[in-house]
Amino acid sequence: MKNFKLLLIGILLSTSFTMFAQQTVKGIVKEKTTGIALPGVSVVVKGTTIGAETDFNGNFELKKIETGAILVFRYLGYADKEITINTNFNLIVELDESSEQLDEIIVVGYGTTTVKDATGSVESITAKDFTKGNIVTPENLLSGRVSGVNVTTSGAPGSGSQITIRGGSSIGASNNPLIIIDGLPIEENGVSGSRGVLASINPSDIESFSVLKDASATAIYGSRASNGVIIITTKKGRKEYTLDLDMQYTFGEVIDRVNVFSADEFRNLITQRRPSDVGLLGSNNTNWQDEILRSTVSSLYNLTAKGEIFGAIPTRLSLGFANQEGAVLTSQFDRKTISLSMNPSLFKDHLKINLNYNRAFEESRFGDSGQVGAALRYDPTQPVYDDSSPFAGYFQHRNGNVVSNGTQNPVASLLLANNTGFNFRQYGNLNFDYKFHFLPELRGVVNVGFDKTKGSTNSLNRFQIGNADLTQQFAGSKSNGTQERSNELFDSYLNYVKELDDLKLDITAGYSYQRFENFGANSGNTRDPDSFATTFADPDVVNIGFFGRAKFSYLKKYLLTLNFRRDGTSRFSENNRWGNFGGAAIAWNVSDEDFLKESKVVSNLKLRASYGLTGQQNLPGVNDLYLDRYRFGNENSRYLFGNNAVQSTIPSVVNPDLKWEQTTTIEFGVDYGLFDNRFNGSISAFRKISDDLLFNAALADGTNFGNSAIQNIGQLQIDGLEFTLNGDILKSEDFNWNFTFNATYLDREITELANNQDVRTGGTSGGTGNTIQLLREGFAPNSFHVYKQLYNTAGEPIEGGYADLNGDNIINDDDRYLKENPNADVTLGFQSSFNYKNFDLAFNLRASLGNYVYNNVNSSRAQYELLQDNAVLGNIPNSVLNTNFLRTSDVINSDIYIEDASYLRMDNITLGYVFNNPIKKFSYSNIRIWAGVQNVFTLTNYSGLDPEVFNGIDNLIYPRSRNFLVGANIKF
Repeated sequence: MKNFKLLLIGILLSTSFTMFAQQTVKGIVKEKTTGIALPGVSVVVKGTTIGAETDFNGNFELKKIETGAILVFRYLGYADKEITINTNFNLIVELDESSEQLDEIIVVGYGTTTVKDATGSVESITAKDFTKGNIVTPENLLSGRVSGVNVTTSGAPGSGSQITIRGGSSIGASNNPLIIIDGLPIEENGVSGSRGVLASINPSDIESFSVLKDASATAIYGSRASNGVIIITTKKGRKEYTLDLDMQYTFGEVIDRVNVFSADEFRNLITQRRPSDVGLLGSNNTNWQDEILRSTVSSLYNLTAKGEIFGAIPTRLSLGFANQEGAVLTSQFDRKTISLSMNPSLFKDHLKINLNYNRAFEESRFGDSGQVGAALRYDPTQPVYDDSSPFAGYFQHRNGNVVSNGTQNPVASLLLANNTGFNFRQYGNLNFDYKFHFLPELRGVVNVGFDKTKGSTNSLNRFQIGNADLTQQFAGSKSNGTQERSNELFDSYLNYVKELDDLKLDITAGYSYQRFENFGANSGNTRDPDSFATTFADPDVVNIGFFGRAKFSYLKKYLLTLNFRRDGTSRFSENNRWGNFGGAAIAWNVSDEDFLKESKVVSNLKLRASYGLTGQQNLPGVNDLYLDRYRFGNENSRYLFGNNAVQSTIPSVVNPDLKWEQTTTIEFGVDYGLFDNRFNGSISAFRKISDDLLFNAALADGTNFGNSAIQNIGQLQIDGLEFTLNGDILKSEDFNWNFTFNATYLDREITELANNQDVRTGGTSGGTGNTIQLLREGFAPNSFHVYKQLYNTAGEPIEGGYADLNGDNIINDDDRYLKENPNADVTLGFQSSFNYKNFDLAFNLRASLGNYVYNNVNSSRAQYELLQDNAVLGNIPNSVLNTNFLRTSDVINSDIYIEDASYLRMDNITLGYVFNNPIKKFSYSNIRIWAGVQNVFTLTNYSGLDPEVFNGIDNLIYPRSRNFLVGANIKF
């Protein structure tokens, strides 16, 4: 019996040791249907912070894991899986795809939702879906990726972009969406010395974009949400230690040129048309566009370290270095960034803290893009250099030291000027998210954020060439300026989530305070005794909001979301200071109904509808129009009272009745998934109506202290359709091929203007005060206002020959009509990627259909009278041979210059190869080398340099280079 007792005790002890022994658990995680290894899968011991991520080959390893512990496997787009550790410590884990990634988290205003629970029009784009290529500013990661979102960027280094969602909502105020970074709404205006407000943000620090498009999704941001909202979430810290190094080199060249006459052609042209000026011709052959444009070399470096510090704080630290040359001589953009994210959880995950801090240093040299126009005009028979020139050896048309009136040497204008800018920006936020111990369904969130920017500019011109005062001509000019902007935020809200049998409640209520400051100074020309320094300080802008949201889900099939926000702003008078905004959305997950659950074709189907009211208050530089304001004149503007000279005081325009623009949106949509969600997407139809449009419109004489002022003048209606389709064409262990396609149709119409009065807009070059666009009831905004060109029997245009459209036998402004507009009827985006074993290939295309452009390059330059450039000779586009027009003033408003600028553009194509575990010292490492081309081709019938211009008027944009890229991504 004694021996039996000892044996029993031994068995029990050994069993106990086995149960509580700590083991090393290894394994591989695969996709169940294809057997493909899944990298980046989160593997966490349930109820603890112990965890790891799978490497590129799907492998993971966890040490000191007790028998009986539960491992939780999570991966975006796949169903979670739990495995209890018994005696098997070498696991093969297979994950099932979740239905259309319906559990994917989407960041929305003051919270999150899932694809399945979303009731509004929201699209989320994560890092794996970003546009590839020479991406220096973050908005270009979105280009062509989201239906309804249009991003237009010039070719300048670090250039800002024009971003619109669903065509915007205004005709005179800003059409830029509200951009929010980690909960901090940012000011859309940058400072002097910066390329733009987004230029200081490193794209490699961004984890995802959420694009909120309909009013039910955006209404929680109230008075700033009419143009849509883009929420940027930056990358966060992790427990696992990793180090990533990304390198990229770019070699660029501007391929196309505006066609002007060559030197020999120009000599022949002058001989034929201006024989008396032959003596002004030179003996050189200079292509001035080639002289001011250059091949470029640029580089990007990003170094990122992630891991847990002090055993408790998941941290991410990144350094970024961008160096980008511009195609125009002297143009340069350099940026250095530091990003820190710390994300600890305390009190058993009841308190989550997120700290994000970013610093950016921008240095720019601004090459004057206006010299592209000068290069078209300058006499091609003249040299770049002249040894006898007093202007640093650069040729100028001159008589001794007196420069002849006319276009100046564009190379000299660029190289003799040194206009630089420096910008220091720091921004970030501290977020506390506390789940109450006594009521875990209730969370309290406090978010404190700031964004401070200091900019400076220095402008040095060695000469003021052409200044009639020869002393000033050789003195040159020198000036400097400073500007500071600050943005401070305090948000707090409570969120209550409760599941009651078949009903789920999600209630949010909160308060927001934000304050903006802007001030600066300029020295004036310090080499001119008559120039004076100036300062400015805008009135602070304060926005206060009270907001709430209620979400109801019944049986997880019937969804209702209600949003409300009451906003106040210091921009308007007390009578108009506060506004109420809100939205409602309903959705029905039809595919969860019994009659569709077993469908082999329809795997997901959701019907949704929404309605909402949002606002617009963003008038750059206009913060206090409702106040009686007075400003001092300049130092030379004084009144004499006896023997005393008193500086003048000038009243400013005032409008105490100014109020919000308001946009009402109604939308109906369908989200779908087919064939086990192999193909999925959405269809949306919407109508936006914007009332009380803000616009700088004319004032009646004698009614105010100016001839125009910002006013609420009308109504704009936009009808639209959006379609997206995502698909996996092939998916196997070795080969994957997928695509994303989106299409947007927009129809814009001004339905009301104050007093039914037309408003001229769209200034052009080629004269003084010329405009080519018009706002008119019943037409699209900024429609082109032109004469109808007449042609002779040979089909040649008749100079100054226009149709008498009103039949009064007089050709005047009343005969101008509206022809087309600059906005595309349809925009398309298509992206596709291929993966074969370790190879990857990706490309993206964009198309714009039905957009028209006014070719101001030809309308203001392609006339024979311009062969005389004041006192010198000037070149002109050779398109004049198609019209033989003589005088600019006779033809500048002709509809012959309105051109269909539809285009298809391949933005990027990249090819890469991954080397797995090349560095044996590390258990997980890989190196991806890649090459690509940006701005691959553009197919268009537009005769100008580039069909993608700003606001539909082509007066020479900064040219876009074709870039060849090589890079490497190293992870270990």
